[in-house]
Amino acid sequence: MNDTVAALQFTEAELLGKVAAVDTSRVSIDVSNPVLLTRIGIGNLIAVRGSTEREYLIAVTERVTRSMRDELAAELPEEGEDSEFVSVPTDLVRGALIGTFRTVDGDKKNTFKRGADSFPQIDRECFVVDAANLQRFMGILGAEFPENERLKLGMFVADRTAEAIVSGDKFFQRHAAILGSTGSGKSYAVALILERAAKLRFPNIVVFDMHGEYAPLADAKHGGFAKRFRVAGPGDLESPDDDALFLPYWLLNRDEMLSMILDRSDQNAPNQASRFTLHVRALKQRTLEAEDQPEVAKTFTVDSPIPYSITDLIAFLRTDNTTKGTGKNGAPIKGDWEDKLTRFISRLDAKLDDRRYGFMFSPPDRAMTYDWLATQVAQLLGSNGGDGIKVIDFSEVPSDVLPVVTGTLARLLYDVQFWMDSAKRTPVTLLCDEAHLYLPVRDDADAVQRQALGAFERIAKEGRKYGFSLLVVSQRPSDVSKTILSQCNNFLSLRLTNDTDQAVIKRLMPDSLSGLTSMLPLLDTGEALMLGDAVLLPSRIRLDKPEITPDSATRDFWKEWSEVAPDGAAIGFAVEALRSQTRPKPG
Repeated sequence: MNDTVAALQFTEAELLGKVAAVDTSRVSIDVSNPVLLTRIGIGNLIAVRGSTEREYLIAVTERVTRSMRDELAAELPEEGEDSEFVSVPTDLVRGALIGTFRTVDGDKKNTFKRGADSFPQIDRECFVVDAANLQRFMGILGAEFPENERLKLGMFVADRTAEAIVSGDKFFQRHAAILGSTGSGKSYAVALILERAAKLRFPNIVVFDMHGEYAPLADAKHGGFAKRFRVAGPGDLESPDDDALFLPYWLLNRDEMLSMILDRSDQNAPNQASRFTLHVRALKQRTLEAEDQPEVAKTFTVDSPIPYSITDLIAFLRTDNTTKGTGKNGAPIKGDWEDKLTRFISRLDAKLDDRRYGFMFSPPDRAMTYDWLATQVAQLLGSNGGDGIKVIDFSEVPSDVLPVVTGTLARLLYDVQFWMDSAKRTPVTLLCDEAHLYLPVRDDADAVQRQALGAFERIAKEGRKYGFSLLVVSQRPSDVSKTILSQCNNFLSLRLTNDTDQAVIKRLMPDSLSGLTSMLPLLDTGEALMLGDAVLLPSRIRLDKPEITPDSATRDFWKEWSEVAPDGAAIGFAVEALRSQTRPKPG
């Protein structure tokens, strides 16, 4: 397109009507062209002539109405006859103002920006943006983004020839959310964004995969581009594979550890927490002395991630729990801690004996060394040789400890980013799939979940300053922490059929755009509303299909019931996998 040609050029045939009413965010138009009214739908664009010939205010249609009123007939009645009334339609269109288009803006041509510098004036002409005007206008959206900032998501529904481009920088740096009901195409949207990011030289995205559905993205035989880790299951404790990820208990801070073991209703809970804290700090001090780390020993705290022996901790606690005190004349009396730690030790023993928690309490010997943490974190935060997209499979993690595991890992990665030299820090995004499972609304969270929430909410509030962002993915936004969602500045919202979930999106939108959320239940599979800072125009888009699809396709129940018989042998293998709590390795 030649830049000297105005993108919006209107004729009398495209004149919809004139401005009849204005408020701070909406415009009402008195329609004078009834033919055009029948072509307008919700979400169509309207151009309102601005203060100069070179300026138009752009509005999105959110309501179209026709009402009938009685008027006297134009022709005078013949003598002796009564005056006739005729029904006349009153056509009105209401639109939400979203931005300003200028044919010429300084030395720039055909520019569009969010927000209105002025408000429409009464009786200003209004035009429908369609056909060639729509093509040219959609073509300029995203055209100003530099090539290294462009993130293509698909095509605009309003104009299937125009690419839907968003700012990759703004999408990731200010937190984002991908929301949609089951079957709306949410996983495909995630895979598409990861696929686009993988084409960059040094992407850095850590995916929290709750169900293992993004494993195909790491299958190098079929063009996979990601590096995959699995949180180790019971079958990995004897001889762990290279992709098995352990999160040793010593990575947990004091509160995270206690949230799993301490019963706050126990009258001895303060004593138990006190002795735990004292001994853990002493054991970490012992490690630092053995590793010859005097500088760290001067400043470390009980929360510092330093290896220590859990068996030594239990031995210290047992000693406390059984040691007698000394009374008058040296006679033994009940000790200060005697019998007060019994339940605490029992709960800790139960966790150690449960093989499901082996990834935490039975780590391999190398995970108990001082240098292991730096090596492990470098794998998760590194981005060299095509391993910038890291997928961590949490599917074998027990649900009751899932919040602590996700929260600990998120906090650990964020803390490393926080303490890194700012000049050498590179951006990292944490993609939280199925976020409602471990980031619930705070009022609904238990003690374990609140520990995870604290870590993620800190990232949501402070992360942008340190190049650490969240991409929250959920099918139930009403069940996700409001604090975290309110910090998201970009929303890719697919079909949402639940009224409560729709209301969450509506509350997070500016008043002027809240009307757009009414189309959320009407979106087709693979269609989405893109809202936020990353896109110039809040738009309905058709998402591209990723080249490598996640393992989340909806099964064709009726067809498969017609053609595929259940496999008895596979059921038998599944029963054994259930018993061993270990998935068979593909082979």
